[in-house]
Parts: sequence; structure tokens; C-alpha cells
Amino acid sequence: MSDSSRILARVAETIATRRDASPDSSYVAKLFSKGPDAVLKKIGEEATEVVLAAKDGDAQHLLYEVADLWFHCMVLLEQHGLRPEQVELELARREGLSGLAEKAARPTE
Repeated sequence: MSDSSRILARVAETIATRRDASPDSSYVAKLFSKGPDAVLKKIGEEATEVVLAAKDGDAQHLLYEVADLWFHCMVLLEQHGLRPEQVELELARREGLSGLAEKAARPTE
């Protein structure tokens, strides 16, 4: 496991342990206590901040905002009983595939 994978796993574990904590004691617990839409709203806000940081061209600000977005996506994964390792496996599955071919192979809805 790479250092970055270990960091993601540790953050995911922390998120999981705080899921049922008192909302007064933890940002994650407070977010979960507001219901599923609160996490989705936060992801939308953070994604917008990523776009704005990218447009500004400030690399350090972009890294900061992407970290916020990833964190909130990890909260969403926890909300759905998923782990960052599963996202890594999906990315590994796609590695070496043409993005166009991978998208075309997806089931239609």
C-alpha cells in the first residue's frame, strides 16, 4: 500500500469512527446529523471551489480545494458504506483503457 493509500485509509477510518459521534464534538458527525443532502451540498460547494481555484491559477490553492473535495467525497463514500480502496480498485480496473472505450462499455441507463 502506498503512503497516499495509507493516508486515505486512515482518513476513512477517522470518518467512520466519527459518523455516530456527538455533532457537538465532530465536524463529520455534525455533517452526518444534517442528513444525506448536507454531504451532497458540501460536495457541490467544494467542486465549485476547485473550479474557481483552477481558474485562478494558484497551484497551492487548487491543492487545498481538491483536498477539501476529496475529504467530502470520502464522507459520501462512508455514508454509502464504501471505502476509498474500492475507488482505487475501480481506477486500477480502468488503467490502460481508453476513456472513450471505457465509457462506451458502461451499461446504459
